[in-house]
Amino acid sequence: MTETLRLHYAPDNASLVIRLVLEEMGLPYESVLIDRSVREQDGAAYRKLNPNGLIPVLETPQGPIFETAAILLWLADTYGQMAPAVNDPERGPFLKWLFFASNTLHADLRILFYPYVYIDPEQAETLRAGIRPRLHRHLQLLDSQAAAAPSWLSPDSPSVLTYYLACMLRWMAIYPSDGDQSWFRLTDTPYLQRMLGALEARDATQAAITAEGLGATPFTSPTHPTPPEGSAT
Repeated sequence: MTETLRLHYAPDNASLVIRLVLEEMGLPYESVLIDRSVREQDGAAYRKLNPNGLIPVLETPQGPIFETAAILLWLADTYGQMAPAVNDPERGPFLKWLFFASNTLHADLRILFYPYVYIDPEQAETLRAGIRPRLHRHLQLLDSQAAAAPSWLSPDSPSVLTYYLACMLRWMAIYPSDGDQSWFRLTDTPYLQRMLGALEARDATQAAITAEGLGATPFTSPTHPTPPEGSAT
């Protein structure tokens, strides 16, 4: 157990979501680089924290937590920030879209980015071509939710879900580097686009830009990162 929050991260990985939320909440934390270039996430020390070998892990007073949505929900509930409270009428809608983001959108993104995990590498582009329309439908659903302006998708008062979606939209625009990004246009989701523009002006985003080399407009016009340490792979 640790009394200090310790984020195990790699630049521009899912750990970026957690960094942004920690910064937005104003919580002190340590960051520990996981060097993906040498597969450090597969080493025995990291596997003790997350037996799945995936990034991120957040070490907390209750022990290490993995899975992005689980960490986000733990932070929101533990510190009473960036999510509707348990007895808030918006709690149910928030939870269902948080887990849609995690279980559906993020899961489908993994297929887009790592198709060779799921299919013969020679069929990778076929699988990517099949998943892109599905991702587009997900984004349209989320944009319709943002249009309804619930508190947890507000451009002015971000929730943990806001930053989660912002990172995934960033990744769609620039990854995979050897794939086709022409299917994705942020202007197709104007309410999400407005949300991303507002996030870029926030201190939390500026801190993440510095820490991970994300560029001046990491959400609305993202470029590949140039991190001061480690590599985004």
